[in-house]
Amino acid sequence: MAVTLAQAAALIPDPVARGVVELFIKESNVLDRLPLEPVTGNAWSYNQEEALPGTAFRTVNEAYVESTGVINQVVEKLKILGGDADVDRFVQTTMGGTLGDHLAQQTNLKVRSTQATFSEALFTGDTLLEPKGFDGLRKRLVRDQVIDATGDLTPGTVEEAHAQLDQLDALCAAVSGGPDVIYGNKSVVAKLKGLFRRSGGFEQVRNDITGKTELTWNGVPVVDPGNTFDGRPVLPVDPTNGTDLYALRFASGPGEVGVMGITNGNVQTTQLGELQDKPAHRVRIEFYAGLVVQGGQAAARLRGVKLN
Repeated sequence: MAVTLAQAAALIPDPVARGVVELFIKESNVLDRLPLEPVTGNAWSYNQEEALPGTAFRTVNEAYVESTGVINQVVEKLKILGGDADVDRFVQTTMGGTLGDHLAQQTNLKVRSTQATFSEALFTGDTLLEPKGFDGLRKRLVRDQVIDATGDLTPGTVEEAHAQLDQLDALCAAVSGGPDVIYGNKSVVAKLKGLFRRSGGFEQVRNDITGKTELTWNGVPVVDPGNTFDGRPVLPVDPTNGTDLYALRFASGPGEVGVMGITNGNVQTTQLGELQDKPAHRVRIEFYAGLVVQGGQAAARLRGVKLN
């Protein structure tokens, strides 16, 4: 059964490793809620329905026309994400504090960078550009799961405001069973907050699992996935082409329509001690992870949302 990092953290006995996982939860609006299915080995396979078999009415003694559904087996491989951080003895000696303090600071920075890289890959990952990573939702979602936006989020009339909210409802309707979260750039989230407030659908709630206060639309959190490790928005806003909104439903295990991650070992923290080739102590963060999108309506994308 897939569990979130918040659920997994409660079962980690090592306080250092548990603290790293809790930092992922604090820093990420993606990994704080994305279910992760534990896998054995370095890949996970599952069946994906491609087409239903045909059925029909028949008369007495009439034979059915045989029809078989199409099921494709999909294999998702784990990818290795992480990095090393060193604390030089000179830094420890001249900048004050203990070695543990400096290693903790570097671990914090490495965690923030790792979660940002994962979040970026989840939405815009492309193995043609980064073969070491995985394909994200922008590449996986096709046909009816991609909706072209019209108008902009700065409407001049009440009717135009309602039209924008109708598009948001259409995005949610494209997800089987309705989404568990909607992701958008923080500028879009701010614009939507104004629309919700004027329409009477505005609500902010405190997430029981993460403790974060979130904007919701019809009970669905609308959140910003944050920035990449170098400060760019994970979901950027283009002045000409606008930006995207993604609606995701989460799966809690195999065979359930939704999006989830896969992992072997969750987030791993290793203190490597002092290096032989230079006077520095090293800490390593690694996350063996992948992405699974089960079912054709596990997520949807509203493409080309313009702010004004």
